[in-house]
Amino acid sequence: MAIKKVKATSSSNASKTKWPSTRDASGPMKRSIGILNKQKIQSQDADGLPESAKRFADGSRYKIEIPSVEGPAAFKTVLDEAKKHKLIIHRISQGSGIMMQTNEEIKQMVAIGKKEKIEVCLFVGPRASWDIGKQVLASAGVIASPTLRGTDQLRFALEDVIHAVNLGLRSVLVGDLGLLKVLGEAKRKGDLPKDLILKTSVAMVCNNAATAALLEDLGASTLNLATDLSLQQIAAIRAQVDLPVDVYVEGPDDFGGAVRHYEAPDLVRVAAPIYLKFTIRNSPGLYPSGAHIQGLVESSAKERVRRAALSKAMLDRYGFKK
Repeated sequence: MAIKKVKATSSSNASKTKWPSTRDASGPMKRSIGILNKQKIQSQDADGLPESAKRFADGSRYKIEIPSVEGPAAFKTVLDEAKKHKLIIHRISQGSGIMMQTNEEIKQMVAIGKKEKIEVCLFVGPRASWDIGKQVLASAGVIASPTLRGTDQLRFALEDVIHAVNLGLRSVLVGDLGLLKVLGEAKRKGDLPKDLILKTSVAMVCNNAATAALLEDLGASTLNLATDLSLQQIAAIRAQVDLPVDVYVEGPDDFGGAVRHYEAPDLVRVAAPIYLKFTIRNSPGLYPSGAHIQGLVESSAKERVRRAALSKAMLDRYGFKK
């Protein structure tokens, strides 16, 4: 059987046929790009990885956050380990929730933070994953875990924040969009302190420029980005908002478990001002924490600091000092 030869198109003929990029403002998606441009929303990921010129108020590009610091004892463990590694910690956060700590424990954490000049951020306690509903146990329902199930639970969450603020706390971790709106509005109207930091949870997924802009409009002070975003995707979010972002350099297993230590220099480069955040892959969950797992709470807190020291050493090695 004869094989039919396929005639190749000449380069001159090929050049006459244009295939415009979907990112081209006059290309096939020009209407969508036009709508995004009208709303001043980024229309594409930043492939060029532009260096961010934005900074924290003190002029720094990055700060270090240690998450899952579950109580005063764990906080002291973090401080001891940080001194061993000559590491400056700027923020610690806790996931079990305000309602899972005694007044004295909250006061101790606030006092330690004030003395050491470290921001103390506590998660709002109530959440759907601890309520009586069953949706969060379904394979597709887990996304509802940090949300507030019903308006009673919304009120409980607001009460949790008010209680912590009365004890001196000035930073809370928020996992529900509606609660963020309520807290943001309360700050604007003077019902909550204007210096109250509203940090969004990684469980309230922020993975594109429009979502980042929405969270900023609702009152977020700092944005925890999704754990699996590329540098290009992060750079586009940075171009959209001026707020500090939090990015897991090492993420928990239940959020994908990414380990990105060698990307730390470029994360700082494209996303400043950024909190570099460190948890531990291959580690059991801690929430809600308590004396029954205190050994694990403190040993994992210690290892989180060690992980942060690894990235800090890498930043120093490549000349990124600030």
